[in-house]
Amino acid sequence: MSDLKTFKGGVHPHDYKELSREKRIEDYPLPSSVVILMSQQLGSPSKPIVKAGQEVKTGEPIAESTGFVSIPQHSSITGKVKKITEAFTPLGTISQAIEIERTQDDIWFDGFQQLDIEKTEIDVLKKRVQECGLVGMGGATFPMHVKLSPPKDFKIDTLIINGVECEPYLTADYRLMLEKTESIIKGARILMRILDLTKCIIAIENNKPDAIAIMKEKTASSQGIEVIALKVKYPQGAEKQLIEACTDRQVPSGGLPMAAGCIVQNVGTTYAAYQAVVEGKPLIERICTITGAAVPENGRKNLNVRIGTSVKEILDYCKVDTNNIGKLISGGPMMGLAQKTIDTYITKGSSGLLCLSRKEAESWEPEPCIRCARCVDHCPIHLMPCLIAAFVEKKMWEEAQKYNILDCIKCGTCSYVCPAKRRLVQAMKLGEFEIRALMRKKKA
Repeated sequence: MSDLKTFKGGVHPHDYKELSREKRIEDYPLPSSVVILMSQQLGSPSKPIVKAGQEVKTGEPIAESTGFVSIPQHSSITGKVKKITEAFTPLGTISQAIEIERTQDDIWFDGFQQLDIEKTEIDVLKKRVQECGLVGMGGATFPMHVKLSPPKDFKIDTLIINGVECEPYLTADYRLMLEKTESIIKGARILMRILDLTKCIIAIENNKPDAIAIMKEKTASSQGIEVIALKVKYPQGAEKQLIEACTDRQVPSGGLPMAAGCIVQNVGTTYAAYQAVVEGKPLIERICTITGAAVPENGRKNLNVRIGTSVKEILDYCKVDTNNIGKLISGGPMMGLAQKTIDTYITKGSSGLLCLSRKEAESWEPEPCIRCARCVDHCPIHLMPCLIAAFVEKKMWEEAQKYNILDCIKCGTCSYVCPAKRRLVQAMKLGEFEIRALMRKKKA
């Protein structure tokens, strides 16, 4: 269909979704223990409020937020706090963590009563989202209550529910849309009410026709909710690109999506909002795609996993021979994070575990730039990655900033299309890190 909406730039890599798209969501067995990280969201880390030896119920608060851009954490099992410890995050950094040993099957914490979507006051709905520790589950992990509290000078008129899932291999959101359709729609209604909006767009790429069909069927009588089919392209699910595709609006350089009058929420986050409000259930589990060439066919799954579950145990459950893994990625191959150890844990942002074979993970030596400008042609933010990377290599931070390096969304499109195999996105990440460090130092 030539009239499908999209954005300018981007690429269309092979998506490999056939490996797991037909795998229905399966509940992973209750883990014998969990390790809940205090740093599994953007913003300030959470602060433990429990001690070693303390008994906790499933869903019970175990850590409090330490600021507005922070969230509380909850026990994902019923058991006893073993210790306050430290553990690796998917970023490879060290985080304070709470280790809990399961002592029995779920006994649910009863502190979150079920709420009526239409009768409950807006402030109470927003507080529930905050108390239940909801974050963006598409990978960004930005605290949801912050995004639902736009400054008054931003005039928001549209809510966009992101069902694009353009990252190759991942099918967690796709299965969620098929299997939890009505709950996602109710979640969208909750968000519309909190934001006082009458317009909602559910955006889905056209390679998911069954998800588009069922969403259109279930929203046919829902006033204000429109389902839009988008052209298949990466990174269509990035907020700025999604807003452009759905509304033809541009987010200004250095600006927030709110500046374009839109709030974007992932379908997984929207479903979590439904669970928090209607079921009284905090964010203690998520859907995670286990896939890749190093995973046997019968081990490829879309698992509903408790937060804090051991990645090593999940790989064992999926019959993965870890000796055959060339690279383990948390998330997808474009924006995911390569893991230096399997001794990590599922977080609220764990959309998938991608196990590449040794052949797929073979590295290469980058060659000099040939000035082909493919990275410029395909950059969805309309940057000049080849030039910015050269500035970064020479530590010319001011020049890199002048060419808008801070607008980069780290989608990896530039590296993907580069015939010289230059590590462009890595240079962009390094440059932003160094520039923001200099900005903080200057401000201090």
